[in-house]
Parts: sequence; structure tokens; C-alpha cells
Amino acid sequence: MTAQKKTVSADAGNPLQTIINLWPYMWPSDRADLKMRVVWATVILLIAKVVLLLVPYFFKWSTDALNGKTDLVGAMPVVFTGAVMLVLAYNLARLLQAGLNQLRDALFASVGQHAVRQLAYRTFVHMHQLSLRFHLERRTGGLSRIIERGTKGIETIVRFTILNTVPTLIEFLMTAIIFWWGYGFNYLLVTAVTVVLYIWFTIKASDWRIGIRRAMNDSDTDANTKAIDSLLNFETVKYFGNEEMEAKRFDQSMERYERSATQVWTSLGWLNFGQAVIFGAGTAIMMVMSALAVQRGEQTLGDFVFINAMLMQLSIPLNFIGFVYREIRQGLTDIEQMFDLLEVEAEVVDRPDAVELVIDKGAIAFKDVHFAYDPARPILKGISFEVPAGKTVAVVGPSGAGKSTLSRLLYRFYDVQEGAITIDGQDVRGVRQKSLRAVIGMVPQDTVLFNDTIAYNIRYGRTSATQAEIEAAADIAQIGGFIKSLPEGYGAMVGERGLKLSGGEKQRVAIARTVLKSPPILILDEATSALDTRTEQEIQTALDIVSQNRTTLVIAHRLSTVIHADEIIVLKDGGIAERGTHGELIDRDGLYASMWNRQREATQAEETLKKVRENDDLGVVVRGAAAV
Repeated sequence: MTAQKKTVSADAGNPLQTIINLWPYMWPSDRADLKMRVVWATVILLIAKVVLLLVPYFFKWSTDALNGKTDLVGAMPVVFTGAVMLVLAYNLARLLQAGLNQLRDALFASVGQHAVRQLAYRTFVHMHQLSLRFHLERRTGGLSRIIERGTKGIETIVRFTILNTVPTLIEFLMTAIIFWWGYGFNYLLVTAVTVVLYIWFTIKASDWRIGIRRAMNDSDTDANTKAIDSLLNFETVKYFGNEEMEAKRFDQSMERYERSATQVWTSLGWLNFGQAVIFGAGTAIMMVMSALAVQRGEQTLGDFVFINAMLMQLSIPLNFIGFVYREIRQGLTDIEQMFDLLEVEAEVVDRPDAVELVIDKGAIAFKDVHFAYDPARPILKGISFEVPAGKTVAVVGPSGAGKSTLSRLLYRFYDVQEGAITIDGQDVRGVRQKSLRAVIGMVPQDTVLFNDTIAYNIRYGRTSATQAEIEAAADIAQIGGFIKSLPEGYGAMVGERGLKLSGGEKQRVAIARTVLKSPPILILDEATSALDTRTEQEIQTALDIVSQNRTTLVIAHRLSTVIHADEIIVLKDGGIAERGTHGELIDRDGLYASMWNRQREATQAEETLKKVRENDDLGVVVRGAAAV
């Protein structure tokens, strides 16, 4: 079963649904303090809008006072009479309005950042809830860039929708009423037509730019993915001398980004120019109407100045409406993929009636298990076997036989399609995943460490462990002496993916981590197959100690590591071909015996070659000494 996506999307075509989805983050139910900040920020914004509408009136009154039209200001409060006082009031109102806007932004800052944090946290948690199949199919670099852009887009949408859109509409309404009441219907009509044309053009042009923006985002994601993928595989790039090829692939993505980014800025220029033409035409018409009225004596010079000031003031929210629409649409585009991620359903989920796993002895049973990653290619075809409590059962077989799939199913990275897997008689599909994984320890073939200290990586097995417990686990894993020999000791950094440590050292850290977890069930998934023979023997000694008195499932490639297992299961073509102890399978002279003989011959050839090289090196030393 593949991961499914819900049909409800928060894409650019459904902004209302996105805003509805975002509302709980704008108005967080568990944060009364943030709700009050939203309320006060809104109140202060509305006060600022009222003060803003008073600014043109003070400009008009001061102009009329300077022009000798004192009768027009006779009805004003005494404190505001006189040109100088009116000029001071005009500038004070502008200063007050600016201060209120800054106070609004300061009050709302924590609200916006809280929304960003909560959504980013939700996305991060959701990523860890998704199936292994999803993460195997995704590209880490692209995923990180989607989340990065998405969180920025969320902040834009939250800030603009709650603080600016509705108050700006209120300002339009108040301005329209002032023009209608003070100067007549014609002024209202010109204002309305200008605003409608302006908004219509802005929406159409912005919609056109969305496609360009999406192409730019895709190119940016692709370039970032290639860069991270190349850097994560730094050594492989060096092995094959493909630095130039990697640089060329990255540059090709950046070339597409360059073209798209150039189109974005060019289209923005056309958008701004079109807006200027529409608003400039509306302003010219109204200013001509007012100038003719002044010549006819129907308006004063203050009225002319007032209308111009109102129009200039109106241009700010008009420009802002265009800006808000563009930012919201672009923000929706940026979070489109992030919402898609949030809407991906987890493939493996706890049932509503799931219970905690109760461990008695830790016996594992695979009962007629069928599984396929792809329905057209079955992997397991009716597998049945048991791992008795405290015993060790090994699973071997050719590559592709389904060995590692068994461990993934036991961990519930995937669910079986037929049959069942039980622990102490409890079907793993009926228990909570957290309780299941708490009782299983894993030592994988490819140990990937966090780019942190050795202590951090060992403590990952049990985060509450003390330093003494960490050191005891390291000693059991036979790596304590090595760690103490390092200048930084347990505080030494392991590097990206643990690259500062050798393969054997990483495996020992993984063993120490599992020892610290102290699980009743242990999975060794080809834990030594990538190591040399000597290191393998050392690691195997540590593994033997760790697996004592634990129910252990060993997924093995090298048969020498499983000769002491209580039972060996041989898989072939998704079924059990043979089973028994090492001695029984050798006596049977079947598939297992054939694999054993091939590996033994390969090991002998490797040891012979090693001895030859050692003898050659010794001969060189002897000849050199004789020459001296």
C-alpha cells in the first residue's frame, strides 16, 4: 500500500481553505496572551487608520489658513486655529500614525513567529511519522528546501491576512464615504473605478506571475537537492574524479533558476508599471475635476490639496493591496508543497484500539507472512518460523531473498499484507508502535551517526543515561579504550554521518547504543558484512556478549557469524528453502552448504593473498637490510 494524499489541498487555487487551515495558528487556543496581542494589535491598527484619515484634513485646513480662508476653520477647536498650529498638528498626526504602526508590528511579532514555530514543528513531527517507503522515495535536499520556504510563506500569510487585509478594506470604505459626502458622487465613481481596475489588473498580473514563481521554486529545489546530494557523497565524487560533472549538473539547475528569477523580476516591473498607469490616470482625472471646481469657486485651494493628499494616501493601501495579494499568492505557492507533505497519510498507523506491548519472554513468531513492496514483485511468500525467547535465530540467503525485509516488518516500518508477526502472542499490528520499538534493539549494516559527539550518539540509545552508564556500554562494545585515547574523549565529534570514524568504530558505537537501550529483543541486520575479517571477529565478540539471554534475530551475509545460532533459516525466492543448525545444514549438503563452501573458499583465498603480501613486504625489508 502506497502513501495516500487527501483531496483537500491548500494550494494556490484554494486560498480560502489555506487561511481556514492557518486560523488556529493565528488565534492559538492555548495561548491567551497571544490572543490579547492580536486584539490589541488590531485595535491599535484601527486607531492608526483613523489618525491617518485626519492627516489630509490638517493639510487642507493649514493650506486654507495660509491662503486667508480663516472662515473655513472657524468651527475648529481653538487649540487648532492658526496656520502654525495646524502644520504642527499635521506633522504630529503623521508621527503618531507611524508610531502606532510600529507598536502594532511589535505586538504582533510574537504571534507570527509562534505560528511559524508551531507549523514547522508539526511538519517536522509529521515527517517522522511517515513511512520508510516515503523517505526512500524523497530527496533530502529538496525536502529541506520545501520546509524552509514553507515556513517563510506561513509567516507572510499569517501577518498579512490578520493585520492588513480587513483594515485596508475599512480604509477604502472610509475614503469612499469622505469623497461622496464632501465632494459628490462623481468623485466616488472615479475612485471606485480606479480601485476596481487597479485590483483587477493586480490579480490578473499576479496570477500570471505565479507560474513563473513556481518554475523558479522548482529550479531552486532541484539545485539545492543536487548540491546536498553531491556533498553527502563527497568521497564518491572524489573516487571517480567527477567534480566537474557535479558542478555542471548544479550549474544547469542554477541556469534554469536564473532564467526563472529574471522572468520574476521582469514581470514585477511590468506589474508595477501597469499599476502606476491605472492609478495615475485616476489621479489625473480627479485632480482636473478639483482644479476646475477651484476655478469656478466651488472649492478652495485647501480642497484641491486635500483631494491630492487623500489620493496619495489611498495609493499606499492600494499598493499594499497589490503587495499583499502578491505576497499571499506567492506565500501560498511556497507552502503548497509543504501542505502536500502535511496531507500525506502515514502508511503505518496505530489502530484506534491499539494497546501497549507487554513483554513476558520476548518470543517472536512469523506466521505465513506475505509481503511485497510492489504487487507485481512479491518478496515474502508465506514465511513461517519462530525465534524462541532468549534464543538466536539467523536468516541467511542470496541477495534479494527478503532477509532485511523481515527486520523492517518486525519493526513495523511496513505492515504485512497476509499472515501475522507476533511477540509473546501479540500481533504487532495491534500494539502501539512506540511500545513495540522500545523493546527492540537494532545494529544495522550501515550505521549512520549524528554529526555530534560520541557521547551523544551512544546516549541516543537511552537519552536519560548517565555518563557512567555510557562509558559502561562503550566498554561492553569494546570501544571504551579507543574513546579514552582521543584528545576530546567522549566529547569528540564524529562528523557528518560519522565519517570521522572507521567502519568498525561506527559499528561499536552502534552496539554501545543498543547496549544502553538494553532491549529484550535484538536484531542484527548484516552488522558485520561490510567489515574486514579481523574487525568482523572483534565486532562479533561484542555482539555475542550483547545477545546473551536476549531473543535475537540475525540477518546475515557472512555465514561464519551464525554458526553458533540455535537455528538457521535459509531463504530463497521469498520462501524457506532450508532450516536447521549449522551442522545439520552442512550435513544436508544443500543450498546452505553450497554457500558455506563458496564463502570458505573466498576467505581462504583472501587469507592466502594477505600472507603473500606480508611475505612480499618482509622480503623487501630483508633485501633492504642486506643492501645496507
